[in-house]
Amino acid sequence: MRNPSPGRTGRPRSAAADAAILAATRDALVELGWSKLTMGDVSARAGVAKTTLYRRWAGKSELVVDAVAELFDALELPDRGSLEADIEYVVLRFAELLRRPEARTALMAVVSESTRDEALRDRIRSAIVDRQKRLVVLGRERAQARGELPYEEDEFLAGRTTDLIFDVIAGTVVHRALVSSEPVDELWVATFTALLMHGLRGPAAA
Repeated sequence: MRNPSPGRTGRPRSAAADAAILAATRDALVELGWSKLTMGDVSARAGVAKTTLYRRWAGKSELVVDAVAELFDALELPDRGSLEADIEYVVLRFAELLRRPEARTALMAVVSESTRDEALRDRIRSAIVDRQKRLVVLGRERAQARGELPYEEDEFLAGRTTDLIFDVIAGTVVHRALVSSEPVDELWVATFTALLMHGLRGPAAA
């Protein structure tokens, strides 16, 4: 969750209140949908005043993005001993998260709305996409330390590679789970991981 804006003063934010507000936002979104969701609905469910919401979030778009971001921030990448095992683990956990009604509904809602709202696209990028790239960075660092992947000396190219890996994994899993509505089971994940590993390792040496 975010820290208060530098220009704001007054009582410190309550982590418990923030958590209640974000949970209420996800519940309301599942029940009401994006078009019917209001800040008033959220404040009533969370048991806080609307002024409390507006001190934290400028409007519904920011609030819903942060409610989605909180779910994805729970994703972790424990060391499974190999890059392949790490990828399989995080893909399965990601798919499990997308099966939750509050995650599926919230993500689809903000993505749809962002097609008409550039500021919302920027917030999705900073609050969700950029923050979740930490998993790719961590996975690559571990794989490089194990000798599974080469180090990239050029920081710009390393960043581009991180972006590409994230796009391939996130894009494929979201399409499979939410667009095609096909299962993301262990067999599919193993096949996908094998394909990704082939690309990451590059062509075999002659």
